[in-house]
Amino acid sequence: MRTFDYTFLKDGLIPANLVNLIAGIASLKTMADVHKAEYMRVFTGLETVAKVRSIKSSNAIEGIFTSPDRIKGIIGRKSAPINRIEAEIAGYRDALCEVHSNHALLDFRKSDILALHKIMMSFTGYKFGGQYKTEDNMIVEVDDSGNRKVRFRPTPASETEYAMEQLELAYVKANNDPDINKLLLIPCVILDFLCIYPFREGNGRMSRLLSLLLLYNNGYDAGKYISFEEQISNNKGNYDEALRRSSTDRDVDQNAYFIFVSDFLSSFHTCYLELDKRFIITDGKRITKKGRIEATVYDSQTPLSKADICQILPDISPTTVEAVLGVMVRDDRIKCVGQGKATRYIKPEK
Repeated sequence: MRTFDYTFLKDGLIPANLVNLIAGIASLKTMADVHKAEYMRVFTGLETVAKVRSIKSSNAIEGIFTSPDRIKGIIGRKSAPINRIEAEIAGYRDALCEVHSNHALLDFRKSDILALHKIMMSFTGYKFGGQYKTEDNMIVEVDDSGNRKVRFRPTPASETEYAMEQLELAYVKANNDPDINKLLLIPCVILDFLCIYPFREGNGRMSRLLSLLLLYNNGYDAGKYISFEEQISNNKGNYDEALRRSSTDRDVDQNAYFIFVSDFLSSFHTCYLELDKRFIITDGKRITKKGRIEATVYDSQTPLSKADICQILPDISPTTVEAVLGVMVRDDRIKCVGQGKATRYIKPEK
């Protein structure tokens, strides 16, 4: 049985890149807190956009997709799910909303973890929602030739409940230790959660919900306004490789936490960087509405709809947004992706 002991996080032997990431996140967090006090309306708009992207991205990582119109309808509660895929999306929507709304009442404990899983699986008719696995599972990978092999064998079902209890207790102990940095602790706990793989289904999505929960409860809420799940999805190859490398030799207590921690914190640092960009361009004292719209499109790594931009910049009218976008398209400074209601805008690749 694996033991969970995070005291190594305070021995001073932290890689330099992680020290730099933590310092960068701390600095950007301070700026975000200042901006939030001044631009609460903008943060509300960002939260709406991020929620949609989080639901879409976290499911997409697991190969769960539907059309843009259907996902928008489900997330906006205007459409009921009509199949298993859409039920998965609706469940993640409700579980994410629970984390956003009630994170202060939730924690990394059995009752809350099982409750979140039950919410996440509630639309699927899945009878094992809110229950730890009762059968052993495994992680299988497929090579380029289509050959399958077992990449990883998680904790056996017979040991899962005890392992989760030990993980919970280890987290509580480390979280109460003032000498352990919480930004290092959280990804270590999430890695161990993924190595236990406590559910029959939904482990990856649960790991992302729990990541947000623990980050929020320790004062790091950038993922509420810039989708953390989208950052992971955008770099899924790196994420998968970091998880693979960090889970090697875990059965003999030798897994390399810092590889996964580095990938996790890099993605989270990107959230804060993207959030900071929004407030470089949203300070009306320094930049015009036209400039803010232009900068919003230029700084986005993914195509934005007119509605997305209106939500990011809620104090600017849709008419103004549409007029500026029209000029930018005519001047070939941005390009259109899609047509009609599905039209999105992005800066052309060089």
